[in-house]
Amino acid sequence: MEEINRISIIGGPGTGKTTLAINLGNELKLPIYHMDQIAHLPNWIKRTKEERDKIILDKINENKWVIDGTYKGTLESRIKKSDLVIFLNYSTLSKISGIIKRYIKGRGKEKRELPGCKEKISLEFLKYTFTWNIKQRKKIEDILNKNNKKDILIFKSRKELNNWYEEKFNKKIEINWGKNGRELYLSRKENT
Repeated sequence: MEEINRISIIGGPGTGKTTLAINLGNELKLPIYHMDQIAHLPNWIKRTKEERDKIILDKINENKWVIDGTYKGTLESRIKKSDLVIFLNYSTLSKISGIIKRYIKGRGKEKRELPGCKEKISLEFLKYTFTWNIKQRKKIEDILNKNNKKDILIFKSRKELNNWYEEKFNKKIEINWGKNGRELYLSRKENT
């Protein structure tokens, strides 16, 4: 893979943006920033939009990063700064499946990328996900089309993404990090 120092990973809920960000960050030795982690304080308390966007805009001015998340307020700025943009453009069924699997696996446990926030699911979140392809996808596609000079990869399924990843890195995307996964993840973040 040619030198890539800034990667934006975007897509709807449940597409595996965080998992991909962790894998790419580890493979390419890049710092990993999760937009959900920037947007939320412990116990799912939301930062103000202004504070969140300022932090994100500060992060994208760094020389190296992988940022996962689709917050539209800073999306165009992130795309312009990215060497590579990955859009996980999955079906609604695939997103719902991802959310349910994540919830079953992590129910009541602290999310490794969101210290102080336990895995949860709500009717409002499911409704947002069910309507994401109808209400949000076109807006994302329009922003991507405005910035089509960028290296943009669009994956329509997990299989497409997994095939690309395996071809580039000669290994599969790691989903489970074993019993020490959280400690390994946090130590990796501290070293970046």
